[in-house]
Amino acid sequence: MKKAITLWLATACACFFIGCKEEKKASTAGDAPSGNPLTAPADYINALGKAQKQAQKTITTVGIDQALKTFYTDEGRFPTNLAELVSKGAISQIPPPPRGMKYDYDSKAGTIKVVPE
Repeated sequence: MKKAITLWLATACACFFIGCKEEKKASTAGDAPSGNPLTAPADYINALGKAQKQAQKTITTVGIDQALKTFYTDEGRFPTNLAELVSKGAISQIPPPPRGMKYDYDSKAGTIKVVPE
């Protein structure tokens, strides 16, 4: 009986340790939360900062993208630069990009992106 209990206990421990083996995931630093409860507030604030930056980029480009479409409808072409949107009255002013970012405007396709400086 003692042998059976010992064998069962050894098997249960082996299954536990095999099942709990931690897998290493390939990710860049700062992309994923650490899972550590002590760093959870910092992870949360980091995620909020990234989400806010992405929202600012989206909001900024939506207004300019709409002005580009309006300009294209009126003129039949895309503007050669963003300043032409203001001079033709498609938009009152070009909003400043988020801090540390700049606009990347493709005049042939009429697309705008916010990219790091």
